[in-house]
Amino acid sequence: MVDENDTDDWASAEFGEANLGDARLAQRLVALARRLACSPQESFPQSLKPAELKAAYRFFDNTRVDTDGVLAPHIAQTLGRMRQVPVVLAVQDTTEFNLSHLPATVGLGYGSGRHEHGFMMHSLLAVTPEGLPLGVLGMKTWVRPEEELGKKHQRKARPIAEKESIKWIEGIEHLGALKARCAETRLVAVGDRESDLYELFASERPDGVDWLVRAASNRCVRHSQEHLWETVQACAPLGSTDLLVPARGSMPQRTARLTLRCAAVRLRPPRARASHLNELDVFAIHAIEQAPPHGVEPLEWMLLSSVPTTTLEEVLERLTWYARRWMIESWHRVLKSGCQVEARQFGSLDRFVRATALFAVISWRILYATLLARIDTDLSCDVLLQPVEWRALYCHTHSTTQLPNTRPRCSRPYCGSPCSAAT
Repeated sequence: MVDENDTDDWASAEFGEANLGDARLAQRLVALARRLACSPQESFPQSLKPAELKAAYRFFDNTRVDTDGVLAPHIAQTLGRMRQVPVVLAVQDTTEFNLSHLPATVGLGYGSGRHEHGFMMHSLLAVTPEGLPLGVLGMKTWVRPEEELGKKHQRKARPIAEKESIKWIEGIEHLGALKARCAETRLVAVGDRESDLYELFASERPDGVDWLVRAASNRCVRHSQEHLWETVQACAPLGSTDLLVPARGSMPQRTARLTLRCAAVRLRPPRARASHLNELDVFAIHAIEQAPPHGVEPLEWMLLSSVPTTTLEEVLERLTWYARRWMIESWHRVLKSGCQVEARQFGSLDRFVRATALFAVISWRILYATLLARIDTDLSCDVLLQPVEWRALYCHTHSTTQLPNTRPRCSRPYCGSPCSAAT
């Protein structure tokens, strides 16, 4: 007898409340998510039956289907997971989809390479400080118009609202809008050196929404040393920590000893924009390798944050938060390599974007299942799998028809690989 909860699967939970203007479209979204997640690396003809294939192409060709409509129910579920933890890191990053091998695709723009074509995507991924991805919080796609190619030098004179850089500020604004639905959780937007923007630091945000950014420029400050790096390095070290650096190229694995400092600093706005931007008080966190191997540049991080940081414990926590930024890059790899988004043939940008929104959630699900099983190996498998799924997986793994008396754990000896759990 099949348990009634067997039909209440992850796809229904993440997409079942989608509002696409037609209940049948919401049902098709759930069905597509369920089917495509079973074999995300395969082409549509390989993973879908003929009738499903025709319905899939109609779905991605439907103008009622948009990114916001696809992601809205998943974002609601993500906020529910976020409400269970005190701090969530909203990691921001941009990735490029290179579709140069599909020259007939309509609506593409130029890419990073002169002869590349595709589209850009900027996203926010919710991650716990322990490194568990909780879901996608938003995504923005755009193309770079062909007429803008070769005009990069002109962009510096444009206001921030006319630059791609506005994406970082829009990310903060988006978090501010979501904060009301996640009142008790602190949200910290995390960005790499590309997000080192004075306008981002100065942007309005509600209480409980903060930012943590890796500094790219040695900004002017209102201190005797006049510049950021010199001001922080003039402070006494708070302590040190060891970091295991993996092997890379001809360099063997090593343990780096990092000296840690922090300081409250007052940033001065860039001269070109000083007339409409005020000075800002922020917290700077600096980590630098003490004695790198001969001929090797020392590891160094300079982080800026709106989160008060004055103690060694807080410095270590901020460094850990920033280290979780790699999670969004792992998610991008799953999306591109695991789900083969760039290998799809949709014929138009609009279809690619709609499909990417769906595969973005499927990719999150794969990464979530993988890391959840690693973080807590004693977790019951029914957190990830429906009864019919874990029973079938258990019987297949152990070559038996006899079910265990208690539900298995998520660890490999019981349920197979974490990636299997994702499907």
